[in-house]
This record gives sequence, C-alpha cells and structure tokens, in this order.
Amino acid sequence: MTLRNERVRKALMREISDILLREVKDPHIIGIVSITDVEVSHDNSYAKVFYSVMADDDKKQQTVEALKKVTPKIRHEVGKRIRLRHTPELNFILDESLERGLRITKLIDQISKGEI
Repeated sequence: MTLRNERVRKALMREISDILLREVKDPHIIGIVSITDVEVSHDNSYAKVFYSVMADDDKKQQTVEALKKVTPKIRHEVGKRIRLRHTPELNFILDESLERGLRITKLIDQISKGEI
C-alpha cells in the first residue's frame, strides 16, 4: 500500500466515523457503530468499510439495512470533506471479529474457572 493510499484510508476512517456520529440521523441505526477498518483500492475508486455494531441480533440487522440505505448520503458527505479527484464507492461490510473475540475470551475465562 502506498503512502497516499494509507492517508486516504485513515481519512476515510476518521470522516465516516464522524459522519455516522454527527450527520446520519436514521432511527434504524441502533447500537454503537464503530468503523474497524477501511481497505482502499489502489486507485482510490473503491473502499471496503468494515464496521461493528454492539447490539442484539435484531437491532444489528436493522442497522445493517439502514447503513445500506444511507451509503449514498455518507459518500456525498465524504466527497465534501475529503478532497479527492473521485470519491470512492463505499461498500459497508459487517465485521464480527470483536464479538468473536469477546465470546472466546468468555469461554477461556469459564474454562479457567472450571465452569465448563
């Protein structure tokens, strides 16, 4: 990854997080949404935005659907905030690695206490 791609990646993470926190007022986005990573294509035309949602499964699914609907608005805001020749196409991907890590940690704690 080039230095420029890395700067774009970090800027996208920062701005998308801020947009979700301050600009998007969709009532279907429930729970805590955190941007965990962004992968940018070599020409900065496409970005995979990995995010996690701390909520139960029903609320998580509502949030996933709501993010799909507000993606054009988020992309538009990103275009206003970050000066690039072309604003990357955004693809939001649910990242469940944090939840898997918490479950594994809980299981290890239970094993060490002799509960399992």
